[in-house]
Amino acid sequence: MFKGSMPALVTPFKNGAVDFDTLKRLVDWHVDQGSHGLVPVGTTGESPTLTHAEHEAVIEAVVEAAAGRIPVIAGAGSNNTDEAVRFTQFAHRVGADGALVVTPYYNRPTQAGLIAHFTAVHDCADIPIIIYNIPGRSAVDMSPETLGELAKLPRIVGVKDATADLARVCRQRITCGPDFLQISGEDATAHGFNAQGGVGCISVTANVAPKLCSELQEACLSGDYGTALTIQDRLMPLHQAIFTEPGLCGVKYAMSRLDLCSDEVRLPLVALTPDTMAKVDNGLRHAGLLN
Repeated sequence: MFKGSMPALVTPFKNGAVDFDTLKRLVDWHVDQGSHGLVPVGTTGESPTLTHAEHEAVIEAVVEAAAGRIPVIAGAGSNNTDEAVRFTQFAHRVGADGALVVTPYYNRPTQAGLIAHFTAVHDCADIPIIIYNIPGRSAVDMSPETLGELAKLPRIVGVKDATADLARVCRQRITCGPDFLQISGEDATAHGFNAQGGVGCISVTANVAPKLCSELQEACLSGDYGTALTIQDRLMPLHQAIFTEPGLCGVKYAMSRLDLCSDEVRLPLVALTPDTMAKVDNGLRHAGLLN
């Protein structure tokens, strides 16, 4: 259903507003570069600072631009269950192929609360759901056992796992079954994640290096981990540089260096420091993307 390299798509801005023309060009570029799917309005898409109207407009624009060529998994998470339901229903209504729903952040629900939250989202619309588990940001960790309970629901089809714990993949294969989709949410460990049973990566770096990220994922899916490791060696300095400061700032700067979009972000995020810019430039050169 969903596998391979799926960029956590940035939301380009121009003078403070969403730049829909550039957004649509990025969708076409990703299709041409071999990305296997797109994930708009996640954290990398600056969902925390988009209005509800902007959030929904970006989803609709990406679905329309993709035109069925590759799947679109719409960011639909919130720490407010009613709001997550609204976004999930909207994603279904405009034709997204799936919804990415993060564990509720800041209010720190119990495991029982997580089950109740995701059951409500599951029941609200006929659309496949990927659970996004990122305890470093949300301050709550969905246990493999809880994930296993939710995996019994027919439309909860997978997890975006950003724990960077490679043993977690094996534990979740036990609780969720081998056919449950496990997708990495952490670029630096995506190669190893796949070796443990993963089927892809929702990637920040793929915004700027989609062809390399796609080739790495295709090599993993075919069992050619030697080729995948060679590609990972090319990408690793870029992964590290992009995440020196918040990843979306790093990747937007990298994209600006390749004339893909501006590096404009919304407060409270700001432009990179000169030292980090230099690291990103070096990472782009190491990957063969910048002279």
